[in-house]
Amino acid sequence: MPADTTPTTDPLAGVANTPGVKKPDAILVGSSITRQFGGLKAVDVEHVEVQRGVITALIGPNGAGKTTLFNLLTGFDAPDTGEWSFNGQSLQKVPAYKVARRGMVRTFQLTKVLSRLTVIENMRLGATGQRGERFWSAPFRALWSGQEDSITTRADELLARFKLDAKREDFAGSLSGGQRKLLEMARSLMVDPELIMLDEPMAGVNPALKQSLLGHVKSLRDEGRTVLFVEHDMDMVRDISDWVIVMAQGKIVAEGTPDQVMSDQAVIDAYLGAHHDTDITELDETELEQATEAELDQEA
Repeated sequence: MPADTTPTTDPLAGVANTPGVKKPDAILVGSSITRQFGGLKAVDVEHVEVQRGVITALIGPNGAGKTTLFNLLTGFDAPDTGEWSFNGQSLQKVPAYKVARRGMVRTFQLTKVLSRLTVIENMRLGATGQRGERFWSAPFRALWSGQEDSITTRADELLARFKLDAKREDFAGSLSGGQRKLLEMARSLMVDPELIMLDEPMAGVNPALKQSLLGHVKSLRDEGRTVLFVEHDMDMVRDISDWVIVMAQGKIVAEGTPDQVMSDQAVIDAYLGAHHDTDITELDETELEQATEAELDQEA
């Protein structure tokens, strides 16, 4: 587990609230990342940095490219162009499982628990480097039983922390949506990651479990881990995030503290439309009425 490096001062104090701004100690850096699907450029990020040891929210309207960017950064999809690094090491062409081994893990908007395995079996699968999974050593339990015991102990500790120990022997498919989110978050910690990326952790979660999830996300930062999460709940973003990155139409259009971002005109335009507060002049109103009348005449 990373050492408790909870800062006594704000590491982002003095950082300008401009898109793509450089951070004092960035754990994740990406440049010129693009991804196109047919005629749609889903991601077009010139530069992005994620500060180490804080909670960063990635927000934006539906279709802004947030999940696609997650997929590109974590090796679940390949960009058309771009380069990105984690802890100074390039992640280009690195498959997802190797990205996780390096200490950068993610969860999904639609949970990926293995429904026909028990909760504890799901947890054990999250551990890496298991000798019992190797072809030559699998038949010889004496070679890996000690390691498996250690993995199980770690899994049980995490299940207790996430209040899932009572579900230990239940099939993962029997869990509620919120419990599956908790299981996926707990399982991600089996690799002792430095950076945890959460894709809409509150989606489909009932209010009773939301507060529990919020507490767990905050505890990750308190342990010295870095959190990057996608979320639509602005109350949650304001409550737990230290920094906010805003995407719209594949681009990063704003960055800053929650308060700075919520009052940023570029963010308001991204969510409500660039002309949402434009006054309609008398001439505009006349033209609009004439166009409406012409449309009605055609229908008649």
